[in-house]
Amino acid sequence: MLKKKSVRDFDLKGKRVLIRADFNVPLDDKLNITDDTRIRAALPTVKYVLDGGGSVILMSHLGRPKGEVKEELRLTPVADRLSKLLKKDVKRLNDCIGSGVKEAVSAIKPGDVILLENLRFHKEETKNDPSFAKELASLGDIYVNDAFGTCHRAHASTEGVTKFLPAASGFLVEKEIEYFERLIQNPEKPYIAILGGAKVSDKIQVFERLMDNVDTILIGGAMAYTFLKSQGIGVGGSKLESDKLDLAKSILENARKKNVNLVLPIDHIVADKLANDANTKEVGREIPDGLIGLDIGTKTIDKFKEILKGAKTVVWNGPVGFFEMDKFSNGTREIARFLAGSKATTVIGGGDTAAAIMNLGLQDKMSHISTGGGASLEYLEGKVLPGVAALNDK
Repeated sequence: MLKKKSVRDFDLKGKRVLIRADFNVPLDDKLNITDDTRIRAALPTVKYVLDGGGSVILMSHLGRPKGEVKEELRLTPVADRLSKLLKKDVKRLNDCIGSGVKEAVSAIKPGDVILLENLRFHKEETKNDPSFAKELASLGDIYVNDAFGTCHRAHASTEGVTKFLPAASGFLVEKEIEYFERLIQNPEKPYIAILGGAKVSDKIQVFERLMDNVDTILIGGAMAYTFLKSQGIGVGGSKLESDKLDLAKSILENARKKNVNLVLPIDHIVADKLANDANTKEVGREIPDGLIGLDIGTKTIDKFKEILKGAKTVVWNGPVGFFEMDKFSNGTREIARFLAGSKATTVIGGGDTAAAIMNLGLQDKMSHISTGGGASLEYLEGKVLPGVAALNDK
């Protein structure tokens, strides 16, 4: 089990705590925040530092400014929302390094919160430039990483700063490590994975790694059509990775060798086009020519539920249908509701799956919803996440 230091392991009184948060929130065209989940997720760590007598210097990226100052990607809306949520003034600075920043930070008192400007206005951030990392580190006494969504990147603010400061996880990252380590090291059996999404190629390493410790893998989403086609089953005009049929075949073969039950859909919701006004119907295993598979059918939902009934641990990465359109969201909705009532440990692997669970208002019914799509996928693949590896060991 990874034993990394947490913010709990430090005396925070009078200390300036530099926290890497993930405030990469969605904005509308008037620059209003449309979903503040990521900001709220950082609050427990921020409040803990303040309650412990420390001051907080927050840093984050927003969007992809690619090393240039982009007015529409300033962190002003984030500072405003943080001020409201913390019920205290959060001072946003106009940069994240430089003399003005140093001056503002040197005047900081216990209980104060400062937000640095978008880290990615500097190309040195994503390049993990050591002098940029050192300058960021000079602002704090302790570094805390609470941005799991960026832990799979070795950037200056996630990996570089740890070379200059004592480094620990915040509560969010600590929880992510705890759940994913449990999945990798000793999941309670039966352990079932649900894999959806569009591409087999995106999840090839996840398949390989999961097969070492899961009992069953349920496959939905567009990637199911590549698997079905590799078995000679007609998939009509469904989305397909036609160059990955051999890969799908070898995954199925590998599952047989490792005694992993790999379950494909036995019926589908199909349509004549991908649109809200499409004509839809339910068909069996074979999809007729000219029709597109866009969700799992009733029998598949029942079959998946039957298998999930006995699970002690479930990890879910990728919706099982084109859930963005209501017509094709039933499979994802049914599986989500079923898991919400389950006694199993349920870990939702970020990204679209997390969005689907949130849309359904079922987030409180899952054991853990990851805040990082890419990071959670890489963790499941057994990769070392640079932002986690760089933290001090207990």
